[in-house]
Amino acid sequence: MTETSTRTNLLGLGRDELERLAVESGRAAYRGRQLYHAIYGRRKRDFGAMTDLDGELRALLECRYEVAYPEILREFTSRDGSVRYLLGLSDGRTVESVYMPTEQGDTDRATLCISSQVGCAVDCKFCFTGLLGLGRNLTAGEIVGQVLTLVEVRSIPPKARLSVVFMGQGEPLLNLGPLMKAVSLLASTDGCGIALRRITVSTVGIVPRIYDLAREPVRPKLAISLNASNEEQRTALMPINRKYPLKDLMDACRAYPLRPRERLTFEYVMLDSINDSDADARRVAELCRGVPARVNLIPYNGGVQLPYRASPLRRVLHFQKVLGERGVPTFIRVSRGQDIMGACGQLSLAGSSRDLASTHPPGSVDLSRPARPIAPV
Repeated sequence: MTETSTRTNLLGLGRDELERLAVESGRAAYRGRQLYHAIYGRRKRDFGAMTDLDGELRALLECRYEVAYPEILREFTSRDGSVRYLLGLSDGRTVESVYMPTEQGDTDRATLCISSQVGCAVDCKFCFTGLLGLGRNLTAGEIVGQVLTLVEVRSIPPKARLSVVFMGQGEPLLNLGPLMKAVSLLASTDGCGIALRRITVSTVGIVPRIYDLAREPVRPKLAISLNASNEEQRTALMPINRKYPLKDLMDACRAYPLRPRERLTFEYVMLDSINDSDADARRVAELCRGVPARVNLIPYNGGVQLPYRASPLRRVLHFQKVLGERGVPTFIRVSRGQDIMGACGQLSLAGSSRDLASTHPPGSVDLSRPARPIAPV
């Protein structure tokens, strides 16, 4: 890690805050707006390159402030083109983010998987991140900084069709304030300029915060990590269900305001002989009744540290068929970055050769490898 700076990091400050900074520095408020656009829209880190600001102001900014991104400590490249990054924060903590190209070599279309916390407290039993426990919440600047770090290192152009999913480490809705500030910075047209429809927040189902999110004027898309078809099963897999039962979660989903043509996404990790029966599929279809929703079936990404196996592909396909017959749009989400511990549920700061060798235990289904397309029902 680099030596701690004595300058104040401007990354994470909003337009109003930068306007106040400009006024306190003896400049007009519009200079703060220029600074905002330079940091987020033009992706400038060097005040000297912000040539629309006068030289005296640039010198003042250089003396007192900085625009500091998280530091890339290690990177792991998958055979499918995905890259998992271990990022260092200013206090010595680390967090992980994943770059996933739509196609190898295509820098104009990509998805970034971003973390919202250092570690995670909700302890889903099939998730490697839960083994870490919770370190702390990330600031808005640290969240946006992950995006800008990956954009910079991957040379992603400003007009790229970039998607951001908050499916990395942490439970986003347990860090709602900084998360929503980061979403605002990412979606602002004179900020990072990422369309709201391309920003998705995934939650295990923190029911009160779902209602809070519903009241936000600027809302990303919402995905619910479902993973079970009844209360008992979900509690065994996701202990948070004791506090926020499945019934209350589905009530919150039915009350959630959706934009025209928008759907909620239910994510369902397929676990062999645990939640993948025909009866499970029928119950999931019943849970979705009355909710404009789609279901993403996620083949489990395993490892020797956890006792679960991926459902066989034929079982995943049949589960999809049962849901489709009941009118539920259902898709199989092909895992990316399994071989580098970068796939769904695998972010655990793992990096040794031993860890990487254990990512495909017997019985797992590796859908990250090129294969015939799996068409949705």
